[in-house]
Amino acid sequence: MNPTVLVTGASGGIGSAIATRFAREGYRVAIHYNHHREKAEQLVQKLRNQNPLVIAVQADISNEQQVKNMMKEVTQQLGGINILINNAGFAQQKLFTDITSDEWKKMFDVHVNGAFYCIQAVLPWMIHNKKGKIINISSMWGQVGASCEVHYSAAKAALIGMTKALAKELGLSGIQVNCVSPGVIETKMNHMLGVDVLEELKEETPLNKLGTPDDIANAVYFLASDQADFITGQVLASNGGYII
Repeated sequence: MNPTVLVTGASGGIGSAIATRFAREGYRVAIHYNHHREKAEQLVQKLRNQNPLVIAVQADISNEQQVKNMMKEVTQQLGGINILINNAGFAQQKLFTDITSDEWKKMFDVHVNGAFYCIQAVLPWMIHNKKGKIINISSMWGQVGASCEVHYSAAKAALIGMTKALAKELGLSGIQVNCVSPGVIETKMNHMLGVDVLEELKEETPLNKLGTPDDIANAVYFLASDQADFITGQVLASNGGYII
């Protein structure tokens, strides 16, 4: 039976590319969404032309019970989850002094607590099978920080710390935990920065181009593959050389 992969936040640009890559490779794919049901279902219909083992599942991943319900649904329809990709998230540009406590909490609820709940939910299956892959999607701002994105940078940095610590804890169970840290990627979320800002970021990138969702999907797919079986606790930076 082909492995089952769950991609959180898979209705968005990067998540959609990741889900597409795995579906085309024959994996059983669960496409998670919270609010964007129509986008998720459209993606499912598109991918089912090549792979019938693709489903959409809904959950607010900041809610532990909803995560448990989602995992139960995926397991019932596709089997135990072999690969978990914690991709769900959002960005916000705001001065630190203007960030409200609710905004700070929401940033950590989605990025950090969501990953925590999802990982805890899949671990019993992975530990039982002595095998599993967990891949967290961070950001280069989680490595070096970004002005006017302190809460986003802090949450993404927390994912990196979680990756490194959990890799040490789960190694003897045959479970690998890694992280992909994207640079500036051409997504709807980043288009909110404006054309001028994106052009500046492109010029500051040594490869003189912005990344694509497929670039991140390729990095994730590599870490999930057998070719990366001796890699754990690592941060794979896919940023065009912006941060070295």
